Amino acid sequence: MTKITAADVNKLRKQTGAGMMDCKKALQEAEGNFEAAIDILRTKGQKIAAKRADRDATEGCVLAATTADNSFGAVLSLNCETDFVAKNESYITLTKSILDLAIEGKAADKDALLACTIDGMTVAEKLTEQTGVIGEKLEINGYEVVNAPFVAPYIHAGNKLATLVGMNEEAAEAGRNVAMQAAAMNPVSLNRDSVSAEVIERELEVGREQAREEGKPEAMLDKIAQGRLNKFFKESTLLEQEYIRDNKMNISKYLDSVKSGLTVTEFKRVGLGM
Repeated sequence: MTKITAADVNKLRKQTGAGMMDCKKALQEAEGNFEAAIDILRTKGQKIAAKRADRDATEGCVLAATTADNSFGAVLSLNCETDFVAKNESYITLTKSILDLAIEGKAADKDALLACTIDGMTVAEKLTEQTGVIGEKLEINGYEVVNAPFVAPYIHAGNKLATLVGMNEEAAEAGRNVAMQAAAMNPVSLNRDSVSAEVIERELEVGREQAREEGKPEAMLDKIAQGRLNKFFKESTLLEQEYIRDNKMNISKYLDSVKSGLTVTEFKRVGLGM
């Protein structure tokens, strides 16, 4: 039998992140061949992934970042099964390494990210490998990108929620403030023009029904519902929401106070379970 040294085990552990005993067993099975040992650990990950496929991965880590020139941003939710794993520094590092890869390659969507290469394997394969290392189901549950003249990221404390805000020009402090607003107030869309027809019709119908239950005349229902729809726009669209740091102005007016013509072109919000 090939002699497996502590140095060999430690080397494989650094390469894969797997536990000491798992690395030792893999090296023994592979008779000291490192590439074969890595394949053995990957196969173990595939088996564990298959066994845990029906598990709920509702915990995890959500991070956001941008390119150095702030023209591209990505927000990633890497989900696992337990909060214990999600808070582990090595898990946060794994999430960051995948996000860094997304930023470097400007991965346009989740499929493009999963196909990117990390440590000599695809991200999809890496997640399978790490499932074997960690022993929990891992999956990318949310991945969104923003392209704009200037993109501002925000990560909420605890790594459970993150946002990206695309601006029409550079405005770092204002961008971060609006990204925090999007995280706190969860707007349904950027402005009233971008609210879907289905949502508008639902809000109008709710408004009519509420007015009807209040005993308002049938002839007044549409007008009352429209008024309530306008209130919905002011509460639920980012540019019309009251600015949380100064409720005397909405986000649109706040941005204009920073610089005339400054506005948000797009935003993304990703949280666990979203």
